[in-house]
Amino acid sequence: MGFKKRSKYGEFIDKHLGYGGQEKVREVSKLTPNTITKACSDESYRPTRSTMKLLIDAAMLLTKQTINKDDFWM
Repeated sequence: MGFKKRSKYGEFIDKHLGYGGQEKVREVSKLTPNTITKACSDESYRPTRSTMKLLIDAAMLLTKQTINKDDFWM
């Protein structure tokens, strides 16, 4: 059984939110499931500035961690 590929953002979500974390991010951010999947699994995915803000804001709200876009995307 293989492990699903995860981006830095996906690894962060998994570590801090566990199972169902992507769904929680989707509910808070109001982004599409496809966008959340790309952000969590595709290391080459670079979201637009507005999408990036929604992803970061959702992660900070849900994890109570201070994070920066540079933690995930350069």
